[in-house]
This record gives sequence, C-alpha cells and structure tokens, in this order.
Amino acid sequence: MESKITSASTPTPTNPFFCLKWPWDSNKQLKSSSLCDFQGPWLFRSMQSVGSIALTSFNSFGFGNGPKKKPLSASEQGEAEQRAFAAALASEKDATVLEFYSPKCRLCNSLLNFVLEVEKRNSNWLSITMADAENEKWFPELLHYDVKYVPCFVLLDKNGQALAKTGVPSSRAHVIAGISHLLKMKRPPTV
Repeated sequence: MESKITSASTPTPTNPFFCLKWPWDSNKQLKSSSLCDFQGPWLFRSMQSVGSIALTSFNSFGFGNGPKKKPLSASEQGEAEQRAFAAALASEKDATVLEFYSPKCRLCNSLLNFVLEVEKRNSNWLSITMADAENEKWFPELLHYDVKYVPCFVLLDKNGQALAKTGVPSSRAHVIAGISHLLKMKRPPTV
C-alpha cells in the first residue's frame, strides 16, 4: 500500500492573538515570511539568554520540575530524625542541641538557615538535630524534656543529659538570643 501525504496533514501557521512590532523594525517586515516575527532589542534578547541560563541552572540543581523524590511518610521521617539524634549523641561531641519544631511553624522555618549556620560554625564541638514535635515518634522526648511550645531547643551534654532549654518563643530575636545563651553554657574555652 502506498500512503500519500496531503497538504491537509501539514500544519498551517496561524496568526498570533497579540503581536508587538517595533518602529525600528519596519524595514524588516518585508523580509519576514511571518506576519509577526518578533525579534526584540538586543537588551531584551540578552536578558532572555540570562534568564534561560538561570532557569536551566535552577532545574539542574533539582529545584525545578525535574524528577521529584517521594516525600517520606511521618513514620519514616521520625525514624530518620531519631537516627540523626542517635548519631549526634554517639559522636561524643561536647554538646548536642535537639531542636523541636513544627513544619507548620513559620518561626521554625525562618530559623532553619540560622541553625544550619550555627552548626557549621561550631561543628568541632556541637551537633544539632531536629525533631518534629507533631510526629508521634517524638512523644517520649516531648514529655521527658517538658516541651510545650515550638521552636524549643534543648541542650544536652555528651552523655545525653539535658542541661537547659530555650524559653517560650516571643520573637525570632528572642529565640536567637536563647540559642546563643545555650551555646555559651557549653562552648569550649578559646585558646
């Protein structure tokens, strides 16, 4: 059998609903086969190039709409946090801070970068682990450390004994001051 390609199967270009024409491009209209062939000024084309490079980079680092990992269940999340806590205590660093947080807490979320920076700067003597206060796996610790609010930071020594915890959070600055006070209690003397 012989198949024939007809002109009906090839798509015909349609005119766009909206078209921009620049006054300085009026002499190029005759050369273009399309009624609306938009080539913006060089400044806009360079910004479009920079934007496409940024978007490509954004997607390559896993922030875009690429393949997404399946989120952990509440049970898996709790187990992962408890393993991190056990590893922090097993490291026998001078201190461990256990941060109780809630995923719904805007104050907790706003402190994440600060907490990561504190841990990075003090990594030689301090471990910081996080515990989702809404996860039932952490209920025994919530009761043991008498946690009734989030964020709540509990300072533990290298044996896992609680030394202190931050007070009821009234503001971000208040929480940061509380964390600083906890760290001063256990920070090793500088040489």
